[in-house]
Amino acid sequence: MVSDEALRYPPGSLVIFTGLPGAGKSTLLTRLYGLTGDEHEPVAIGPVRVIDSRQSRNRWGRRLSWAPKPVRTFVVYVGHVSRIGRELAAGHSVVAHNRGAWPHVLHGFAWLARRRGRPFHLILLDVDPRTALEGQHARGRVVPAATFDRHSRRWRRLLAQVQGGSPAPAASATVLDRAGADALRALVFEDVPTVVDTGS
Repeated sequence: MVSDEALRYPPGSLVIFTGLPGAGKSTLLTRLYGLTGDEHEPVAIGPVRVIDSRQSRNRWGRRLSWAPKPVRTFVVYVGHVSRIGRELAAGHSVVAHNRGAWPHVLHGFAWLARRRGRPFHLILLDVDPRTALEGQHARGRVVPAATFDRHSRRWRRLLAQVQGGSPAPAASATVLDRAGADALRALVFEDVPTVVDTGS
């Protein structure tokens, strides 16, 4: 686990927070970057663009209130990923979040970064499933049990892989437990070597 109060990455990096639904990804982004949760567009913090899927959800929620939930979910997700790609193309460092640990999604983020010649890094928020479920109830959006079980299985595999020394498809992966997430104060983008922290 990481104990430093800041994590450092090369300028222009794509940094993705990932973890179980309800793990606290949006909460951490909100604290680090002063988000309100009411934003409809990526938030600019100097050269960094902060992208939370709530921004796409806020933009499309009312417009698609008539649509079935799977359609709304798809549109929000496509909008979220498109924003990440657009900000990378514009030359910005990007901090964003991803729900869960689906391998094809992580490989998709790696492809987006590679296409623009940018490094891709992961920050894994490691909380137990019960804590994640409590987080879902607190935010008022609960993932169906079968879906959450699939997320949990994929999460365990990703976490074991990272703790075993392989951050692929990312260039680095840092594991944060709840205490580590609470201690984190900043993500810094500067020309310094990036250390792979596998939690060992």
